[in-house]
Amino acid sequence: MKTTNVIRQLVEQALYIKQLTPDIENRINSELTQQGYVSEVEYEALELLMAEMDAGRVRLVPSSWV
Repeated sequence: MKTTNVIRQLVEQALYIKQLTPDIENRINSELTQQGYVSEVEYEALELLMAEMDAGRVRLVPSSWV
């Protein structure tokens, strides 16, 4: 099964800008829906994103702020 790691790339983008924007969140959700599964690499990336958000190093940006 070939995976493109799109979710991992989106997580990297969120970590780089230190924000989870509505666009990034929507693209992650879209990829999850299309793929129907999460690879090990993508699962670990999502865990890292959640940990960074919990620690306050990445913030969730409401759609009205973008």
